[in-house]
Amino acid sequence: MTSAVLLHEPETESREFLERHLRDDGFEVVGASRNREALDLLERMCPDLVLLAESDLCRRLRNGEPGRHWNRDVPVIVLAPPDADPVDRVRALERGADDVLARPIAYDELVARIRAILRRTAPNPHDRIDAGEIVVDRRTRHVLVRSTPVKLAGREFDLAAKLASEPLRVWTKEELLRDVWGFRSSSTTRTVDSHASRLRRKLCLATGDCFVVNAWGIGYRLLE
Repeated sequence: MTSAVLLHEPETESREFLERHLRDDGFEVVGASRNREALDLLERMCPDLVLLAESDLCRRLRNGEPGRHWNRDVPVIVLAPPDADPVDRVRALERGADDVLARPIAYDELVARIRAILRRTAPNPHDRIDAGEIVVDRRTRHVLVRSTPVKLAGREFDLAAKLASEPLRVWTKEELLRDVWGFRSSSTTRTVDSHASRLRRKLCLATGDCFVVNAWGIGYRLLE
């Protein structure tokens, strides 16, 4: 699977050099020259790794911002300026960087560090569920519909993950109550129905298509 890299680099020549060579080495790369642009792309593309030209931007990424939603645990390499001293590099690590590489950048070393971090942080195959046009990542608790992120509340995500694990199977309400909510006996509660309704609405808003199919009198399945 191709790894997606978000590259934040204000200097045009350096950014284009890295974009070109990283693509040649099999990475999917999206470049950004400004801090705001980098954060916007981070929210939209859900990259596997981020290269940042500023350690303060790494701090903003890790802390998150009101009204913004991205994976705050995404691996980050900070590309430190040529005059960075050991204190600057330590500060970048304290702000959340997984690695720091000083300029001038030795490209082969950069690629080796990227691949080493991706190997360490590669998700367990069981953490990612591909159900047609829907992807559920248990590790990051992200859901994508045709690559569009969908924000789900806690139980909505748990329900989506359960339905996606066997998307064509009809899960009975009793099974869902047991496996998602931990209820040990059948119940007349409308919990499953209300959560399924909200989940359907949110998934539909992402694409206009409808998911979460009601098998009347029995339960729910994710896909027709």
